[in-house]
Amino acid sequence: MSTFLNFLSAAILAGTPLLYGTLGELICEKAGNLNLGVEGMMWVGALAGFYAAITSQSAVLALLAAFASGAACAAFYAFLTVSVRANQNVAGLTLTTFGVGLSLVLGHRMASHTAPQLPHELKARLASWALPGGLSLNPLTLPALILCAAAALFYAKTRMGLHVRAVGENPGAADAAGIHVPLVKYVSIILGGGICGMGGAFMSLITANGSWQPSGIVNGFGWIAVALVIFVRWNPLLAVLGSFLFGAFRSMNYYIPNRMAAIPQAFYQMLPFVLTIVVLLATSGRKNARRAEPAALGGSYFREER
Repeated sequence: MSTFLNFLSAAILAGTPLLYGTLGELICEKAGNLNLGVEGMMWVGALAGFYAAITSQSAVLALLAAFASGAACAAFYAFLTVSVRANQNVAGLTLTTFGVGLSLVLGHRMASHTAPQLPHELKARLASWALPGGLSLNPLTLPALILCAAAALFYAKTRMGLHVRAVGENPGAADAAGIHVPLVKYVSIILGGGICGMGGAFMSLITANGSWQPSGIVNGFGWIAVALVIFVRWNPLLAVLGSFLFGAFRSMNYYIPNRMAAIPQAFYQMLPFVLTIVVLLATSGRKNARRAEPAALGGSYFREER
């Protein structure tokens, strides 16, 4: 039982950055925009959050810096896709390339001599809490859970949430009903990008064990988050379960039985990506009237064609 609880705690820890990335992309897609720049925004958030942490020694300021940097990248994407009406796939891939490249260059300069380390006091404040029953929970996991619950209530119970869903389903009808379509898209895209940036900060502050690594921090989690949005059927609450499930696959190699120890660790490290491919294949041809993707996802809105 102790091993199982430790495995469950590790799955939650490994799944938390996925939860941030999945929720951020979900918020963007709810408004009808497919942003393939999650990987880039998480990288920028990782760098900004870590730099803010070592300079201010504040976890709150680190998360705010990561949110601001991710939101800034998303604002550029929103300008390209909403105002200029550029292709969303191309704009997202460009954002990923830019974000990863910028973070690697600036991160390499920051770690040109020795890898920066978080102050011991801050690392102690960011240590996981021991919960009754043997589980542990990192304090930076709580904001992700709160954001998921708030997003579920927002889309299901509020008038503004209905407006966002209307824009994602039929922006022309939403515009005719008096909804400011560009504003809804801008707010959703920027908010989603900021949350993705917070996921990157979690990886640089927690997953990397408080040490900046010039490469390999985000490690493809942004692409998994894009697939997870499909897996959880655009549901913020299911995003919690989906992210922690992928986190379990990510942590499995540390808790395998002795009789399976001969299996290379690389096999377990590739499992989340294999599962991502399986999810995409299983859901690509399946349609459900109640849980389908937003009807206008990926398309540009021209008011003149309404």
